[in-house]
Amino acid sequence: MSEDVLLKYEDLVDELKSYLGNTKFDGIFKSKTAGLTKPEQFLIKMEMSRLSQPVARFIDLRGQVTGQVKPYEYGGKQHFMDETAISVFEEAIKRHGGYTLAVYEAVMNTDNNHRVMQKKATELANQPEQQAQNTLSCQVIKFASYESRREERMNYSIKITVEINQGNTISATTSDISLSGAKIKLAPRYTVKRGQLIGLRLVGLEQDFELGLKNGIQYEVVAVEPVSADFNHVRLKRTFIENNVKFDEFLESFIHGNKRRYKVNLDNTLDAVVSKGYEQYYIPRVASLFVFFSLESEKLYPSIALTTENNVFIQRYFCDERKLSCLYSILNQQRLAELLNDPAPVKEEYLYTFTHVVSGKVYYYSATRTELNKEPKLHNLFFGFGSQKDSWQCFKVQLMPSHPEDSFIPLSLPKTAGKDIEKLNKPPSPRVQGMLKDIKYLAVLTAVGTPAEQKRYQTIEYNKSVVNELKRFGHGKHKTPPRLEAIDLEYVNLRAHKRYLYKTEVIVNEVASEEHSIQAHSLDFSVMGLQIECKQPVDFKKGHIVELSLPELQKITKKHQLSKLKYEVMAVSKSLTTINLKATIIADLPHMGVKFFTQLIENNKSKLKVSEETPKIPGLSTALRNMVTKTVCQLPFYLHKEAAHFTTGAIGQGLYPSPIHRILQSFGLLNEKTSLDAFLSTDQITDTITPLIKDRSRQDPPLPFTLFIRFDPKKSSVESAIKTQCTAVDDFAPHTFFLKKGLKNELIFVMRLFISRTGRPDTDYLSNELKYVSQYALHKAKDLEEALWSVAGVGDMVDVTEEALNHFDFKAEQIEQMSSRKKIWLNRLG
Repeated sequence: MSEDVLLKYEDLVDELKSYLGNTKFDGIFKSKTAGLTKPEQFLIKMEMSRLSQPVARFIDLRGQVTGQVKPYEYGGKQHFMDETAISVFEEAIKRHGGYTLAVYEAVMNTDNNHRVMQKKATELANQPEQQAQNTLSCQVIKFASYESRREERMNYSIKITVEINQGNTISATTSDISLSGAKIKLAPRYTVKRGQLIGLRLVGLEQDFELGLKNGIQYEVVAVEPVSADFNHVRLKRTFIENNVKFDEFLESFIHGNKRRYKVNLDNTLDAVVSKGYEQYYIPRVASLFVFFSLESEKLYPSIALTTENNVFIQRYFCDERKLSCLYSILNQQRLAELLNDPAPVKEEYLYTFTHVVSGKVYYYSATRTELNKEPKLHNLFFGFGSQKDSWQCFKVQLMPSHPEDSFIPLSLPKTAGKDIEKLNKPPSPRVQGMLKDIKYLAVLTAVGTPAEQKRYQTIEYNKSVVNELKRFGHGKHKTPPRLEAIDLEYVNLRAHKRYLYKTEVIVNEVASEEHSIQAHSLDFSVMGLQIECKQPVDFKKGHIVELSLPELQKITKKHQLSKLKYEVMAVSKSLTTINLKATIIADLPHMGVKFFTQLIENNKSKLKVSEETPKIPGLSTALRNMVTKTVCQLPFYLHKEAAHFTTGAIGQGLYPSPIHRILQSFGLLNEKTSLDAFLSTDQITDTITPLIKDRSRQDPPLPFTLFIRFDPKKSSVESAIKTQCTAVDDFAPHTFFLKKGLKNELIFVMRLFISRTGRPDTDYLSNELKYVSQYALHKAKDLEEALWSVAGVGDMVDVTEEALNHFDFKAEQIEQMSSRKKIWLNRLG
């Protein structure tokens, strides 16, 4: 058998590969294989011929390697590769004299390829001491990893024969089949490789139908997936070399006519629903601001910010008295150039800022950690003076490449699933593409400073006589600054009740106060609340209780008393005139406002207009959301509610792994299931996190927690290697001894956790996939919805080690040595 021969002489085959393209190859081959039998020589020569075939395959390593992927053009085609892959590619091109299958396979099997690394980790995981992994319950969600299929696949098992190479035919069975592909079950002893051409005869179908295929069907191997000791799944795609229209029509008709009988393969769609379901919880709850940078006239400018209710405060912070963003002067050309010199895939920096108001004008002052380290004389002045300001902020800045083509993520549904699928799968409009075409980078800004850290900075002594020296950190004003377009993230309105537009008179009073009535009118209402516009600014704060009277509506009802209705203030606009109110319900006592609005809505649904926000530029928010999803660099994690307890039910994995991902990966714990227990224990969730988040709602902003981690890379299990402490208090003094113990020989990580409650899942975002799954497996669709409903909280884990350690009385030398050891360890992983 050819696969046995190739396996037996694997080292020889690898050695011969290195001589492919050499003008003396035939002589080298004859010399190296002199001791082999003629059939063995023939099989190895066939393998060399296969590898020498020219190919024109597109290489896209985004999300598949640990290196920084960038566009690379060869032969008129643009590929996406990292430096390692480019080096292998160019070296292999020279050796083989062109782009052959050997070049492609070499690029796809570099040491820093996630698949190769995962395979090694899986081999480790399959060792006896790793068998405990079978009990892992935390799901690993790979963001934006789903893909669109051109047609439906049907679960259909029939007998087939597979011709692996000339004269070598074996029996097998299909697992599923589509017009242009198939998945077959093949015993592990039969070796096929990606890119290999094989022949299939559909024996099971040929017994009942005249297929008109004398020589079978040619397929190309797409992937080999180990399933068990008994068989591998081999994924195949047709080459269509037969050009047999009648067979194609037969197969398409056969699948369409039997898909309910044999079941459509839903794996791809199920994976997509799970991934998209978890993504739709995460992106809207993130506390970091997403800022896209475009290249114009060879300069990078912040052009678009994607805002949510949790990150918009950062966007507003950088807007001056003219409501114009000043980010262009703060993240300026010099600072961006400095950042881009960092070889890391995600470039990181800390940015310290404060503002100074003169004659009503807001002026910004800012410095990076790197700049202040280079200016020791101004270090204390900047921190000591700036931290006295109420406007003082510390941001973590993360910069990474962003590609406009990532703005389109098609549905995971096959085009044959329905007439509307092709319409829904359209890429962004020309208008949206025009706004995105110059985008080169995405910056993620996270406010990571704490009040205790600000107070510590305030204790730094500085020379007041040299305050003018701070001018070099000041930013002037441009009369016509580059415009930063703030785009709200569009997602389903997760309010429990629909809002209806309606304007009517409202009189507002503070509880138990008849004086100082405030005149207002409603903007919209729902069963449980109202949004009102006051004629003058108010001093209400979130949580205040007010009493409302509705004189105009009182005229249309005698059944309901519409005065002194108690409502809680949920939000107040920046102008202090627009207020969001929610009915205050005491125990089980009826609320007259709720009863009235319930009846009003039920009786007038056809007349009332639902309040819906119209996007500024249709499709832009979705495009930006897709670009963000494709470049996640933090660690999203999800709290599931089981009985009365929270547990970590899932983590997210984006394109750029966080340090925690790297640690999990080093222990072979980044497969389909994992465990965060070593980092965030059940006791920490129960005692520290749960009491603070259990009574919060989806509308509440995320709560910050800090996780201190000591990691010993020399330990053989994650449980013995990791020690952690978690706190919701921003005074870190109690954790000094814990960190000091690990500073000398271990690696220290300090993570800021931003945790918020979730509402109901955004099933509108998933509606097309759920509808498709429901057609063929209603129980699976219900199981998916139930799984998404079990998500009760979502968290974002951000590495703040450098900033946090700055606030402990540790020797700078010790911190530097630990950071150096950490960098070496992380670089070893790729």
